[in-house]
Amino acid sequence: MKKEFVMRGQTESGQTEVLNFSGNKLGYAYRLVEFQLYPSEPNNNYELNGTITAGKTAVAPTTGINYNDEGLIATSWLAASSNNYYAHGPVTVINDTFLITQNLILMVQTALGSDPINWQCRFVSEKMSGPEEATANYKQFTISDE
Repeated sequence: MKKEFVMRGQTESGQTEVLNFSGNKLGYAYRLVEFQLYPSEPNNNYELNGTITAGKTAVAPTTGINYNDEGLIATSWLAASSNNYYAHGPVTVINDTFLITQNLILMVQTALGSDPINWQCRFVSEKMSGPEEATANYKQFTISDE
């Protein structure tokens, strides 16, 4: 049976968080299956953006995202407007085939205002054989070492 767990927090707009996977069980990797953003204040006007990467540096979610970036694991966008200028979200894209064995970097930004952003990520564990684990570790290492 696959075990799942949640990481969640609140981060200031424009800041990053490290999603820590060091110290997890040998022989296991993790898959991101859900990434959600929520406003921290009751407000009818917001645009929230977030990214999760396995790369060395954060990917700014409001300045052009490139899906050719191998380390980009997820993006999320959520917006609302009292004047219906924005379509209401959420819109989330997740590479749920990426086996996570090392730390990730989450970055959130808001386009309207400066309130902190709440986020939640759901992961499932994947049992791996020795060769699968070596391959997953090597792949994530080479992405984070670029």
